[in-house]
Amino acid sequence: MKTIKQIYKIKAPVEEVWKALVDPEVISKWGGGPAKMDDKLGTKFKLWGGDIHGKNIKVEENKELRQEWYNGSWNKPSAVTFSLKETNEGTELHLLHTEVPDEEEKEIAGGWESYYLGPLKKFLEKN
Repeated sequence: MKTIKQIYKIKAPVEEVWKALVDPEVISKWGGGPAKMDDKLGTKFKLWGGDIHGKNIKVEENKELRQEWYNGSWNKPSAVTFSLKETNEGTELHLLHTEVPDEEEKEIAGGWESYYLGPLKKFLEKN
């Protein structure tokens, strides 16, 4: 199993970045919809209409969101943690994705940039 770590510097307040991670309406605007999501502990979520799904296992508003993630037909979840830190320029988002199947690491690492956090960053910085 592999671990993916990425850092995104986003020119937006931490509250807006948080909302883009947990509000289904905002998620749909940057491309992760249709989504079922909120910022409650234990919530079972779905992104991209269920292609990605899992459960919120730790929620600290505007600071940290930890989730169990299933991709496609995985039998065992991976773990995704988004950690947010306010900076002078906006927000620094740290991604930690653990328990990634070895054969999918490269594709998933690129997917974060192409389909998830890259579009989220672009959306927030345009608005």
